Amino acid sequence: MADILIIDDDEMICTTLAERVKNIGHTAHTAGTIFEGLEKAALLKLDIIFLDVRLPDGNGLDSLTKFRQLPSDPEIVIITGVADVKGAELAIKNGAWDYIQKPFSRKEITLQLSRALEYRSGKKIRNKDTPIKREGIIGSSIQINICLEFIANCAKRNVNVLITGETGTGKELFARAIHDNSSNCANKFVVVDCTVLPEQLIESVLFGHMKGSFTGANETRNGLVKQADGGTLFLDEVGELPLSVQKSFLRVLQEKRFRSVGSMQEVQSDFRLVSATNRNLDDMVRKGEFREDLLFRLRTYLIELPPLRERHGDIIELINSYTDQLCQKHGLKKKGFSPEFIEILEAYDWPGNIRELVSTLEKAILADPDHSILYPRHLPDSIRIKYVKSAVIKKQSDISLQSKQTASTVDKNIGSYISDVSSTLLKSLPNLKDYRETLIEEAERNYMQNLMKIAEKNIRKACEISGLSRARLYALLKKFEIKNHP
Repeated sequence: MADILIIDDDEMICTTLAERVKNIGHTAHTAGTIFEGLEKAALLKLDIIFLDVRLPDGNGLDSLTKFRQLPSDPEIVIITGVADVKGAELAIKNGAWDYIQKPFSRKEITLQLSRALEYRSGKKIRNKDTPIKREGIIGSSIQINICLEFIANCAKRNVNVLITGETGTGKELFARAIHDNSSNCANKFVVVDCTVLPEQLIESVLFGHMKGSFTGANETRNGLVKQADGGTLFLDEVGELPLSVQKSFLRVLQEKRFRSVGSMQEVQSDFRLVSATNRNLDDMVRKGEFREDLLFRLRTYLIELPPLRERHGDIIELINSYTDQLCQKHGLKKKGFSPEFIEILEAYDWPGNIRELVSTLEKAILADPDHSILYPRHLPDSIRIKYVKSAVIKKQSDISLQSKQTASTVDKNIGSYISDVSSTLLKSLPNLKDYRETLIEEAERNYMQNLMKIAEKNIRKACEISGLSRARLYALLKKFEIKNHP
Protein backbone atom coordinates (compact mmCIF):
# COMPACT_ATOMS: atom_id res chain seq x y z
CA MET A 1 0.00 0.00 0.00
CA ALA A 2 1.38 3.38 -1.06
CA ASP A 3 0.79 6.83 0.46
CA ILE A 4 -0.23 9.35 -2.20
CA LEU A 5 -0.76 13.10 -1.79
CA ILE A 6 -2.90 15.12 -4.23
CA ILE A 7 -2.28 18.89 -4.19
CA ASP A 8 -4.89 20.80 -6.20
CA ASP A 9 -7.23 23.69 -5.40
CA ASP A 10 -9.99 22.08 -7.48
CA GLU A 11 -12.01 19.98 -5.02
CA MET A 12 -13.49 17.88 -7.83
CA ILE A 13 -10.00 16.93 -9.08
CA CYS A 14 -8.90 16.04 -5.54
CA THR A 15 -12.01 13.94 -4.92
CA THR A 16 -11.80 12.13 -8.27
CA LEU A 17 -8.11 11.32 -7.91
CA ALA A 18 -8.49 10.29 -4.25
CA GLU A 19 -11.30 7.88 -5.11
CA ARG A 20 -9.23 6.37 -7.91
CA VAL A 21 -6.24 5.94 -5.61
CA LYS A 22 -8.36 4.27 -2.92
CA ASN A 23 -10.09 1.97 -5.44
CA ILE A 24 -6.75 0.43 -6.43
CA GLY A 25 -5.75 -0.16 -2.82
CA HIS A 26 -3.65 2.84 -1.80
CA THR A 27 -4.01 5.65 0.76
CA ALA A 28 -4.92 9.11 -0.53
CA HIS A 29 -4.36 12.51 1.13
CA THR A 30 -5.40 15.87 -0.31
CA ALA A 31 -4.33 19.51 0.04
CA GLY A 32 -5.55 22.71 -1.59
CA THR A 33 -2.36 24.80 -1.35
CA ILE A 34 1.42 24.40 -1.50
CA PHE A 35 1.69 25.34 2.18
CA GLU A 36 -0.88 22.75 3.24
CA GLY A 37 0.81 20.19 0.99
CA LEU A 38 4.21 20.78 2.56
CA GLU A 39 2.68 20.54 6.05
CA LYS A 40 1.10 17.18 5.29
CA ALA A 41 4.15 15.91 3.42
CA ALA A 42 6.34 16.60 6.47
CA LEU A 43 4.18 14.25 8.55
CA LEU A 44 3.77 11.45 5.99
CA LYS A 45 6.09 8.99 4.29
CA LEU A 46 4.86 9.68 0.78
CA ASP A 47 5.47 7.61 -2.32
CA ILE A 48 3.82 9.78 -4.97
CA ILE A 49 2.62 13.40 -5.12
CA PHE A 50 0.23 14.72 -7.76
CA LEU A 51 1.09 18.42 -7.88
CA ASP A 52 -0.96 21.08 -9.66
CA VAL A 53 0.87 24.01 -11.27
CA ARG A 54 -1.46 26.95 -10.56
CA LEU A 55 -2.24 27.05 -6.86
CA PRO A 56 -3.59 29.88 -4.66
CA ASP A 57 -0.25 30.44 -2.90
CA GLY A 58 2.18 29.96 -5.79
CA ASN A 59 3.38 27.92 -8.75
CA GLY A 60 3.69 24.19 -8.14
CA LEU A 61 6.77 23.99 -10.39
CA ASP A 62 8.62 26.43 -8.14
CA SER A 63 7.96 24.12 -5.19
CA LEU A 64 8.88 20.88 -6.95
CA THR A 65 12.39 20.86 -5.47
CA LYS A 66 11.05 21.23 -1.92
CA PHE A 67 8.80 18.21 -2.35
CA ARG A 68 11.60 16.15 -3.90
CA GLN A 69 13.84 16.91 -0.93
CA LEU A 70 11.46 15.20 1.49
CA PRO A 71 13.06 12.26 3.35
CA SER A 72 10.89 9.75 1.49
CA ASP A 73 12.02 11.20 -1.90
CA PRO A 74 8.55 10.83 -3.49
CA GLU A 75 7.92 10.67 -7.22
CA ILE A 76 6.22 13.87 -8.42
CA VAL A 77 3.59 13.87 -11.15
CA ILE A 78 2.82 17.41 -12.37
CA ILE A 79 -0.81 17.96 -13.36
CA THR A 80 -1.91 21.12 -15.17
CA GLY A 81 -4.84 22.55 -17.06
CA VAL A 82 -2.62 24.89 -19.12
CA ALA A 83 -0.18 23.60 -21.74
CA ASP A 84 3.29 25.06 -21.19
CA VAL A 85 6.29 23.67 -23.08
CA LYS A 86 8.82 25.47 -20.86
CA GLY A 87 6.99 24.30 -17.76
CA ALA A 88 7.13 20.70 -18.96
CA GLU A 89 10.87 21.02 -19.63
CA LEU A 90 11.47 22.57 -16.19
CA ALA A 91 9.47 19.79 -14.50
CA ILE A 92 11.38 16.97 -16.17
CA LYS A 93 14.77 18.60 -15.57
CA ASN A 94 13.93 18.92 -11.87
CA GLY A 95 13.16 15.24 -11.56
CA ALA A 96 9.39 15.06 -12.04
CA TRP A 97 8.10 11.59 -12.91
CA ASP A 98 5.82 13.02 -15.59
CA TYR A 99 3.91 16.12 -16.73
CA ILE A 100 0.29 15.49 -17.69
CA GLN A 101 -2.52 17.79 -18.81
CA LYS A 102 -6.06 17.96 -17.57
CA PRO A 103 -8.52 16.50 -18.30
CA PHE A 104 -7.06 13.01 -17.87
CA SER A 105 -8.75 9.63 -17.98
CA ARG A 106 -8.92 7.05 -15.20
CA LYS A 107 -6.81 4.76 -17.37
CA GLU A 108 -4.09 7.43 -17.70
CA ILE A 109 -3.95 8.03 -13.93
CA THR A 110 -3.93 4.30 -13.15
CA LEU A 111 -1.06 3.80 -15.60
CA GLN A 112 0.91 6.69 -14.08
CA LEU A 113 0.45 5.24 -10.59
CA SER A 114 1.40 1.69 -11.50
CA ARG A 115 4.47 2.72 -13.50
CA ALA A 116 5.71 5.17 -10.84
CA LEU A 117 5.22 2.64 -8.03
CA GLU A 118 6.90 -0.07 -10.08
CA TYR A 119 9.89 2.20 -10.65
CA ARG A 120 9.92 3.22 -6.99
CA SER A 121 9.96 -0.41 -5.87
CA GLY A 122 12.96 -1.10 -8.09
CA LYS A 123 14.73 2.02 -6.83
CA LYS A 124 14.36 0.89 -3.21
CA ILE A 125 16.07 -2.40 -4.08
CA ARG A 126 18.89 -0.57 -5.86
CA ASN A 127 19.35 1.79 -2.92
CA LYS A 128 20.08 -1.18 -0.69
CA ASP A 129 23.23 -1.79 -2.70
CA THR A 130 26.58 -0.23 -1.81
CA PRO A 131 26.38 3.59 -2.02
CA ILE A 132 28.08 5.03 -5.07
CA LYS A 133 31.58 6.45 -4.83
CA ARG A 134 31.47 10.20 -5.43
CA GLU A 135 34.95 11.47 -4.58
CA GLY A 136 35.21 15.20 -5.27
CA ILE A 137 31.50 15.63 -6.03
CA ILE A 138 30.24 18.03 -3.35
CA GLY A 139 26.63 18.94 -2.72
CA SER A 140 23.32 17.46 -1.67
CA SER A 141 20.89 19.56 -3.75
CA ILE A 142 18.16 17.81 -5.68
CA GLN A 143 19.94 18.74 -8.95
CA ILE A 144 23.12 16.93 -7.89
CA ASN A 145 21.20 13.97 -6.48
CA ILE A 146 19.47 13.52 -9.84
CA CYS A 147 22.88 13.39 -11.54
CA LEU A 148 24.11 10.86 -8.97
CA GLU A 149 21.05 8.72 -9.69
CA PHE A 150 22.06 8.73 -13.35
CA ILE A 151 25.54 7.56 -12.39
CA ALA A 152 24.09 4.74 -10.29
CA ASN A 153 21.91 3.69 -13.23
CA CYS A 154 24.60 3.66 -15.92
CA ALA A 155 27.88 2.90 -14.13
CA LYS A 156 27.44 -0.88 -13.96
CA ARG A 157 26.35 -1.13 -17.59
CA ASN A 158 28.83 -0.96 -20.44
CA VAL A 159 27.04 1.83 -22.32
CA ASN A 160 28.45 5.02 -23.81
CA VAL A 161 27.74 8.12 -21.72
CA LEU A 162 27.71 11.76 -22.81
CA ILE A 163 28.05 14.39 -20.07
CA THR A 164 27.01 17.94 -20.97
CA GLY A 165 27.33 21.16 -18.99
CA GLU A 166 28.93 24.58 -18.92
CA THR A 167 32.65 25.00 -18.41
CA GLY A 168 33.61 24.44 -14.78
CA THR A 169 30.62 22.30 -13.76
CA GLY A 170 32.74 19.24 -12.97
CA LYS A 171 32.28 17.01 -16.04
CA GLU A 172 35.54 15.12 -15.48
CA LEU A 173 34.62 14.46 -11.82
CA PHE A 174 31.40 12.79 -12.95
CA ALA A 175 33.22 10.84 -15.66
CA ARG A 176 35.62 9.51 -13.02
CA ALA A 177 32.67 8.65 -10.77
CA ILE A 178 31.20 6.54 -13.58
CA HIS A 179 34.53 4.72 -13.94
CA ASP A 180 35.00 4.29 -10.16
CA ASN A 181 31.54 2.72 -9.83
CA SER A 182 31.89 0.45 -12.87
CA SER A 183 32.97 -3.17 -13.04
CA ASN A 184 36.23 -2.13 -14.76
CA CYS A 185 37.24 0.37 -12.05
CA ALA A 186 40.50 -1.54 -11.38
CA ASN A 187 41.69 -0.71 -14.91
CA LYS A 188 42.84 2.58 -16.40
CA PHE A 189 40.87 5.80 -16.72
CA VAL A 190 42.42 7.46 -19.79
CA VAL A 191 41.71 11.15 -20.44
CA VAL A 192 41.79 12.57 -23.97
CA ASP A 193 41.60 16.38 -24.04
CA CYS A 194 40.27 17.01 -27.53
CA THR A 195 41.09 20.73 -27.33
CA VAL A 196 44.86 20.13 -27.31
CA LEU A 197 45.20 17.25 -29.76
CA PRO A 198 47.89 18.24 -32.33
CA GLU A 199 46.14 18.44 -35.71
CA GLN A 200 48.84 16.56 -37.66
CA LEU A 201 49.24 13.84 -35.03
CA ILE A 202 45.66 13.23 -33.84
CA GLU A 203 45.41 9.71 -35.27
CA SER A 204 48.84 8.83 -33.91
CA VAL A 205 47.91 10.07 -30.42
CA LEU A 206 44.59 8.20 -30.45
CA PHE A 207 45.47 5.02 -32.32
CA GLY A 208 49.25 4.77 -31.92
CA HIS A 209 51.91 4.36 -34.60
CA MET A 210 54.56 1.99 -35.89
CA LYS A 211 58.25 2.79 -35.81
CA GLY A 212 59.26 4.75 -38.91
CA SER A 213 55.66 5.47 -39.98
CA PHE A 214 56.43 9.21 -40.09
CA THR A 215 59.29 11.59 -39.34
CA GLY A 216 60.07 11.43 -35.64
CA ALA A 217 58.41 8.03 -35.09
CA ASN A 218 61.53 6.47 -33.60
CA GLU A 219 59.66 3.67 -31.85
CA THR A 220 56.33 1.87 -31.92
CA ARG A 221 53.80 3.33 -29.49
CA ASN A 222 50.31 2.46 -28.37
CA GLY A 223 47.73 5.22 -28.66
CA LEU A 224 45.35 6.37 -25.94
CA VAL A 225 42.57 4.12 -27.26
CA LYS A 226 44.72 1.02 -26.74
CA GLN A 227 45.85 2.25 -23.32
CA ALA A 228 42.19 2.31 -22.27
CA ASP A 229 41.72 -1.40 -23.13
CA GLY A 230 39.68 -2.96 -20.33
CA GLY A 231 39.10 0.44 -18.70
CA THR A 232 37.45 3.77 -19.51
CA LEU A 233 38.30 6.23 -22.27
CA PHE A 234 37.20 9.78 -21.46
CA LEU A 235 36.90 12.16 -24.42
CA ASP A 236 36.88 15.61 -22.83
CA GLU A 237 35.35 18.37 -25.00
CA VAL A 238 34.48 15.86 -27.72
CA GLY A 239 32.88 18.67 -29.73
CA GLU A 240 36.42 19.77 -30.67
CA LEU A 241 37.21 16.44 -32.37
CA PRO A 242 37.91 17.24 -36.07
CA LEU A 243 35.49 15.87 -38.67
CA SER A 244 38.37 14.03 -40.32
CA VAL A 245 38.86 11.92 -37.18
CA GLN A 246 35.17 11.50 -36.30
CA LYS A 247 34.62 8.91 -39.07
CA SER A 248 37.60 6.84 -37.92
CA PHE A 249 36.48 7.03 -34.31
CA LEU A 250 32.93 5.96 -35.22
CA ARG A 251 34.31 2.66 -36.59
CA VAL A 252 36.36 2.17 -33.43
CA LEU A 253 33.18 2.49 -31.34
CA GLN A 254 31.31 0.06 -33.57
CA GLU A 255 33.99 -2.59 -34.01
CA LYS A 256 36.34 -1.97 -31.06
CA ARG A 257 39.10 -2.49 -33.60
CA PHE A 258 41.47 -0.11 -35.40
CA ARG A 259 44.84 0.16 -37.16
CA SER A 260 47.78 2.09 -35.75
CA VAL A 261 49.38 4.63 -38.11
CA GLY A 262 51.69 2.74 -40.45
CA SER A 263 50.36 -0.71 -39.52
CA MET A 264 48.55 -3.21 -41.76
CA GLN A 265 47.25 -5.21 -38.82
CA GLU A 266 44.17 -4.37 -36.76
CA VAL A 267 44.38 -4.01 -33.00
CA GLN A 268 41.53 -4.64 -30.56
CA SER A 269 40.63 -2.43 -27.57
CA ASP A 270 37.58 -3.12 -25.43
CA PHE A 271 36.95 0.12 -23.53
CA ARG A 272 34.06 1.97 -21.92
CA LEU A 273 33.55 5.40 -23.54
CA VAL A 274 32.53 8.49 -21.58
CA SER A 275 32.46 11.82 -23.43
CA ALA A 276 31.90 15.39 -22.28
CA THR A 277 31.22 18.73 -23.94
CA ASN A 278 30.14 22.28 -23.14
CA ARG A 279 28.88 22.74 -26.72
CA ASN A 280 25.48 22.01 -28.26
CA LEU A 281 26.27 18.99 -30.42
CA ASP A 282 22.78 19.00 -31.99
CA ASP A 283 23.45 22.53 -33.32
CA MET A 284 26.84 21.36 -34.58
CA VAL A 285 25.17 18.48 -36.41
CA ARG A 286 22.75 20.91 -38.11
CA LYS A 287 25.71 23.07 -39.18
CA GLY A 288 27.61 20.06 -40.52
CA GLU A 289 30.33 20.39 -37.87
CA PHE A 290 29.65 17.07 -36.14
CA ARG A 291 28.59 13.67 -37.44
CA GLU A 292 25.04 12.74 -36.49
CA ASP A 293 25.81 9.00 -36.48
CA LEU A 294 28.70 9.58 -34.06
CA LEU A 295 26.48 11.68 -31.78
CA PHE A 296 23.96 8.82 -31.61
CA ARG A 297 26.76 6.49 -30.53
CA LEU A 298 28.13 8.89 -27.91
CA ARG A 299 24.72 9.68 -26.41
CA THR A 300 23.47 6.23 -25.47
CA TYR A 301 23.09 7.70 -21.97
CA LEU A 302 22.97 11.46 -21.28
CA ILE A 303 23.84 13.29 -18.05
CA GLU A 304 23.22 17.06 -18.01
CA LEU A 305 25.13 18.81 -15.23
CA PRO A 306 23.44 21.92 -13.77
CA PRO A 307 25.33 25.24 -13.61
CA LEU A 308 26.21 26.47 -10.12
CA ARG A 309 23.64 29.29 -10.33
CA GLU A 310 20.90 26.62 -10.38
CA ARG A 311 22.19 24.80 -7.29
CA HIS A 312 22.67 27.60 -4.77
CA GLY A 313 21.61 25.21 -2.04
CA ASP A 314 25.08 23.67 -2.38
CA ILE A 315 27.03 26.95 -2.09
CA ILE A 316 27.75 26.79 1.66
CA GLU A 317 28.75 23.12 1.48
CA LEU A 318 31.08 23.90 -1.45
CA ILE A 319 32.58 26.91 0.34
CA ASN A 320 33.29 24.89 3.49
CA SER A 321 34.82 21.97 1.65
CA TYR A 322 37.01 23.91 -0.77
CA THR A 323 38.15 26.42 1.86
CA ASP A 324 39.37 23.55 4.05
CA GLN A 325 41.15 21.98 1.06
CA LEU A 326 42.79 25.27 0.06
CA CYS A 327 43.91 26.06 3.62
CA GLN A 328 45.49 22.62 3.83
CA LYS A 329 47.13 23.12 0.43
CA HIS A 330 48.74 26.40 1.56
CA GLY A 331 49.57 25.21 5.08
CA LEU A 332 47.11 27.56 6.78
CA LYS A 333 44.75 27.06 9.71
CA LYS A 334 41.05 26.61 8.99
CA LYS A 335 39.14 29.82 8.34
CA GLY A 336 35.65 30.99 9.23
CA PHE A 337 33.36 33.33 7.33
CA SER A 338 31.42 36.47 8.14
CA PRO A 339 27.68 36.30 7.26
CA GLU A 340 28.21 39.06 4.66
CA PHE A 341 30.93 36.99 2.95
CA ILE A 342 28.53 34.08 2.50
CA GLU A 343 25.70 36.42 1.44
CA ILE A 344 27.75 37.88 -1.41
CA LEU A 345 28.85 34.46 -2.68
CA GLU A 346 25.28 33.16 -2.57
CA ALA A 347 24.03 36.20 -4.52
CA TYR A 348 26.67 35.87 -7.28
CA ASP A 349 25.66 34.02 -10.48
CA TRP A 350 29.02 32.20 -11.04
CA PRO A 351 29.40 32.25 -14.84
CA GLY A 352 32.59 30.19 -14.39
CA ASN A 353 30.79 27.73 -12.10
CA ILE A 354 32.72 25.65 -9.53
CA ARG A 355 36.04 26.40 -11.17
CA GLU A 356 35.45 30.13 -10.63
CA LEU A 357 34.26 29.55 -7.05
CA VAL A 358 37.45 27.65 -6.16
CA SER A 359 39.61 30.36 -7.75
CA THR A 360 37.68 33.07 -5.87
CA LEU A 361 38.08 31.28 -2.52
CA GLU A 362 41.80 30.81 -3.10
CA LYS A 363 42.23 34.53 -3.84
CA ALA A 364 40.23 35.42 -0.71
CA ILE A 365 42.32 33.11 1.48
CA LEU A 366 45.63 34.43 0.13
CA ALA A 367 44.48 38.07 0.36
CA ASP A 368 45.07 37.88 4.12
CA PRO A 369 46.58 34.46 4.97
CA ASP A 370 46.96 35.15 8.70
CA HIS A 371 43.40 36.28 9.35
CA SER A 372 41.09 33.56 10.72
CA ILE A 373 37.87 35.05 9.30
CA LEU A 374 37.04 35.80 5.65
CA TYR A 375 35.21 39.10 5.06
CA PRO A 376 33.79 40.69 1.88
CA ARG A 377 36.93 42.84 1.55
CA HIS A 378 38.90 39.64 0.88
CA LEU A 379 36.83 38.94 -2.25
CA PRO A 380 37.80 40.15 -5.75
CA ASP A 381 36.58 43.68 -6.51
CA SER A 382 34.57 42.49 -9.53
CA ILE A 383 32.33 40.30 -7.36
CA ARG A 384 31.92 42.94 -4.64
CA ILE A 385 31.10 45.66 -7.19
CA LYS A 386 28.48 43.47 -8.87
CA TYR A 387 26.85 42.78 -5.49
CA VAL A 388 26.86 46.47 -4.50
CA LYS A 389 25.42 47.53 -7.87
CA SER A 390 22.67 44.96 -7.50
CA ALA A 391 21.90 46.19 -3.97
CA VAL A 392 21.79 49.85 -5.12
CA ILE A 393 19.45 49.04 -8.02
CA LYS A 394 17.16 47.09 -5.70
CA LYS A 395 17.14 49.97 -3.19
CA GLN A 396 16.32 52.50 -5.90
CA SER A 397 13.56 50.25 -7.16
CA ASP A 398 12.11 49.99 -3.65
CA ILE A 399 12.26 53.78 -3.18
CA SER A 400 10.64 54.34 -6.58
CA LEU A 401 7.83 51.93 -5.76
CA GLN A 402 7.33 53.57 -2.36
CA SER A 403 7.26 57.02 -3.98
CA LYS A 404 4.62 55.93 -6.48
CA GLN A 405 2.51 54.50 -3.70
CA THR A 406 2.91 57.72 -1.71
CA ALA A 407 2.08 59.88 -4.71
CA SER A 408 -1.08 57.89 -5.25
CA THR A 409 -2.07 58.36 -1.61
CA VAL A 410 -1.29 62.09 -1.75
CA ASP A 411 -3.35 62.50 -4.93
CA LYS A 412 -6.30 60.83 -3.26
CA ASN A 413 -5.90 63.03 -0.17
CA ILE A 414 -5.67 66.18 -2.27
CA GLY A 415 -8.69 65.17 -4.30
CA SER A 416 -10.67 64.53 -1.14
CA TYR A 417 -9.48 67.81 0.38
CA ILE A 418 -10.36 69.81 -2.73
CA SER A 419 -13.80 68.28 -2.72
CA ASP A 420 -14.32 69.23 0.95
CA VAL A 421 -12.97 72.77 0.47
CA SER A 422 -15.04 73.26 -2.66
CA SER A 423 -18.19 72.23 -0.84
CA THR A 424 -17.47 74.71 1.97
CA LEU A 425 -16.44 77.62 -0.24
CA LEU A 426 -19.42 77.32 -2.53
CA LYS A 427 -21.62 78.45 0.36
CA SER A 428 -19.79 81.79 0.35
CA LEU A 429 -17.86 81.80 -2.92
CA PRO A 430 -14.61 83.89 -2.78
CA ASN A 431 -12.92 85.45 -5.78
CA LEU A 432 -10.99 83.08 -8.07
CA LYS A 433 -7.49 84.22 -7.03
CA ASP A 434 -8.11 83.63 -3.30
CA TYR A 435 -9.77 80.31 -4.06
CA ARG A 436 -6.79 79.11 -6.15
CA GLU A 437 -4.17 80.21 -3.59
CA THR A 438 -6.02 78.50 -0.73
CA LEU A 439 -6.21 75.20 -2.60
CA ILE A 440 -2.55 75.32 -3.70
CA GLU A 441 -1.31 76.21 -0.22
CA GLU A 442 -3.20 73.36 1.44
CA ALA A 443 -2.10 70.91 -1.26
CA GLU A 444 1.55 71.93 -0.73
CA ARG A 445 1.23 71.61 3.06
CA ASN A 446 -0.30 68.14 2.70
CA TYR A 447 2.39 67.09 0.21
CA MET A 448 5.26 68.32 2.39
CA GLN A 449 3.93 66.53 5.48
CA ASN A 450 3.67 63.26 3.56
CA LEU A 451 7.06 63.81 1.91
CA MET A 452 8.90 64.14 5.23
CA LYS A 453 7.18 61.07 6.60
CA ILE A 454 8.24 58.95 3.61
CA ALA A 455 11.77 60.37 3.62
CA GLU A 456 11.96 59.77 7.39
CA LYS A 457 12.95 63.47 7.76
CA ASN A 458 16.08 62.82 5.69
CA ILE A 459 16.68 66.02 3.67
CA ARG A 460 18.72 64.34 0.92
CA LYS A 461 16.12 61.64 0.39
CA ALA A 462 13.30 64.22 0.43
CA CYS A 463 15.06 66.20 -2.31
CA GLU A 464 15.51 63.04 -4.42
CA ILE A 465 11.84 62.09 -4.11
CA SER A 466 10.36 65.58 -4.63
CA GLY A 467 12.83 66.99 -7.14
CA LEU A 468 13.14 70.16 -5.03
CA SER A 469 16.42 71.93 -4.40
CA ARG A 470 17.64 71.90 -0.81
CA ALA A 471 17.00 75.69 -0.47
CA ARG A 472 13.43 75.41 -1.80
CA LEU A 473 12.75 72.41 0.45
CA TYR A 474 13.90 74.32 3.56
CA ALA A 475 11.77 77.33 2.55
CA LEU A 476 8.61 75.23 2.28
CA LEU A 477 9.33 73.43 5.57
CA LYS A 478 9.68 76.78 7.28
CA LYS A 479 6.55 78.17 5.62
CA PHE A 480 4.38 75.28 6.84
CA GLU A 481 6.23 74.95 10.19
CA ILE A 482 7.19 71.32 9.53
CA LYS A 483 10.10 70.00 11.60
CA ASN A 484 12.94 68.59 9.55
CA HIS A 485 14.55 66.67 12.40
CA PRO A 486 13.37 63.82 14.68
